Amino acid sequence: MRVLIGLFLMMSATITMANPADDRFDALSAKEWAWRQQTFESEEANRGGIPAHLPDESLASQQARLGYWTDVLKQLDAIKLADLSPAKQEDYGVYRAQVATLLDAQRFRDFEKPLNSDSAFWADLGYYAEKPVRSEEEARRLLSLMRDIPRYFDQNIGNMRAGLKRRFTPPAVIMAGREGSIARVAEAKSPADTLWYAPFKTLPATIPAARQAELRAEAEAVIRDQIIPAYARLLAFMRTDYLPGLRTGLAAEGWPDGRAYYRAQIRAYTTLDLPPAEIHAIGLAEVAKIRAQMDAVMREVKFEGDFPAFLRFLRTDPQFYPKTPEALLERAAWIAKQFDGKAARWFGRMPRGRFGIMPVAPDIAPYYTAGRGGQDRYYVNTWNLPSRPFFQLTALTLHESAPGHSWQMSMAAENEDRPDWRRYTYVSAYGEGWALYTEKLGVEMGMYETPYDRFGMLSYQMWRACRLVIDTGIHARGWSREQAIAYLRDNSALSEHEVTTEVDRYIGWPGQALSYYLGQLQIEKDRARAEATLGAKFDIRAFHDMILSLGPVPLPVIAARTDRFIADGGKGPWKLPD
Repeated sequence: MRVLIGLFLMMSATITMANPADDRFDALSAKEWAWRQQTFESEEANRGGIPAHLPDESLASQQARLGYWTDVLKQLDAIKLADLSPAKQEDYGVYRAQVATLLDAQRFRDFEKPLNSDSAFWADLGYYAEKPVRSEEEARRLLSLMRDIPRYFDQNIGNMRAGLKRRFTPPAVIMAGREGSIARVAEAKSPADTLWYAPFKTLPATIPAARQAELRAEAEAVIRDQIIPAYARLLAFMRTDYLPGLRTGLAAEGWPDGRAYYRAQIRAYTTLDLPPAEIHAIGLAEVAKIRAQMDAVMREVKFEGDFPAFLRFLRTDPQFYPKTPEALLERAAWIAKQFDGKAARWFGRMPRGRFGIMPVAPDIAPYYTAGRGGQDRYYVNTWNLPSRPFFQLTALTLHESAPGHSWQMSMAAENEDRPDWRRYTYVSAYGEGWALYTEKLGVEMGMYETPYDRFGMLSYQMWRACRLVIDTGIHARGWSREQAIAYLRDNSALSEHEVTTEVDRYIGWPGQALSYYLGQLQIEKDRARAEATLGAKFDIRAFHDMILSLGPVPLPVIAARTDRFIADGGKGPWKLPD
C-alpha cells in the first residue's frame, strides 16, 4: 500500500508540475526548428555531414518562409510570458529574437542581395569542397550536392535580377574583382583544376580502389558537364549585367525603405534596438578611452615621436612581420598551445571539440579578413605578409580559436541541456562579443609577451570601437569611403590593406560590425557587477562557464542570467574542478 501511495504522490506531483504553456512553446519551437533545418539543408539536419542538396532559393520558397515565420511569430506572441516557467521564459526570449530576425530578413528581401565584399553564396559553398570525405556515402552526397549547383546558382541569379531592378545591391566601389573566384572555376582548364575535385583526390582507403576510380570519374563528369557551365553562366551574368548595374551610393539608408532596414540590421546583429546616433556616441567615447591606453604603451616603449609616427613604425619595421606563410601559421599554433597551458585557471569546463589551423584559400584571400574562426577551424590569412603583423596575432588567435569562437561554438554544441535551436545557431552580439572579450582577457592570462603585443591588442580593441563610429557614419550619417578609411587608419595600427578591406566589409554588410564591441561591453559590465556584488565569492571560472553555458543568446539574456548568477552566490552551471 505504501508503494502505491508513493506512486500516486509522484504522479500527482508530475501532473501538478505540468505546464501547458511550456508544452505549447516546446512543440512550436521544435516543429519550426525541424522545418528550418530541412528548408536550409543544414549540416545539423544531415547529422553534421554533407547535405545531399542545396536550399531552394526560388521566389516561391522565399514567400513560403515569409508566411511560415509570420505565423510562428503570431503563435509565439499568443503565449503569455508569465505563464511560462522561469527556464522557458529564458528560452522564449532567445527563440523569439531568432524568429523575429529571420522574419525581418524575409520582409526586407535580403535574399535578393546574397553577396557582399566579404562573402557570397558561391564562395560559401567552398566549405563543402574543403570537408574531407570520410566514406563512400559522403562522396555520394557530395556528388548529389554538386549536381544541385546549377539550379542553386540560377535561382540566386533570378533573385539578384530582382534586386537590380529595385537598386537593392552592394555598392559598386566594394565589389571590384569579386568575380575572380567564379572565374577560377568557370575558366578552369580541366575539372581536376577546380576546388570541387579536391575532395576526390584523397578518398579514404576504406573505399576500394576500383570504386574510388568510379567516384573520381563521376566527379570529373559532373564538374565538366554541370558545374563549370553553371559557373560560366554566373560569371557572364556578373560581368554583363550585375557589376555594371550596381548602385553607387554607400549608405544602407539609401536602399528601399533603407532607414527601417538599417534599424532591422542593428537589431539582428546587436540584439538591441538602439538608434544609430546613440551607437555612434558610444563609439566616440570608447575610441577616446582606448587612445589614452595606447599612448601609455608608447611611453612604456620610450618611442620618440607622435602617434602617427608610431603607427608608421609599426606598419613598416620588418621585425614585426613574418617572412613566410609557414612562419605566420607556426606562430599562431604556438600562441594557441600557450593558451592551452593556462586554460584551467580561467575556465571550469573545457570543450571536447578541437580545431585545426589552416591558411585562407588563395581565391578569396586578397579581400578576406586577417583570420576567421569556426567550431573546427581557424583560418589565418597568409596572403600579403607585409600586412600581417605578429604583434596583432595573439589577439587574433584568442578571438578566432580558443577561448574565442572555436570554444564558444563547441561549448554550445556540446551542451545537451539546451534545445538544438540554442546549440546550433549563431548570435553575432554574443559570439563576437565573447570573442572580443577574450582578446582583452589575454592581458589577465599573461598571453601578451611584449608591450608591442599589448599595443596590438589595444589596436584590435580600437578597431572594433572604430566600427561603431564608421558603420553608423557610413549608413546613417553620410560618410564617404575615404572618410571611413582615414578614421580607421588614423586610430589603429591595422595595415593599409586591412584598413581598406575592413571598411569595404562594413559598407557591404551593414550592422554586423556593431555586434563586437557592444557585445564585449555587455559581458564586461556584467562581470564587473558580479565581482563587485559577490566579492570573495566570485570565481572567474564559474562566471566564464555561466556565459559559455548560455550558448548564443541576445545580450539582455546575459544580463538576466548574471542576475541569477549573483542571486545564487556565484555558483556556476557546472561543478568546478578542485
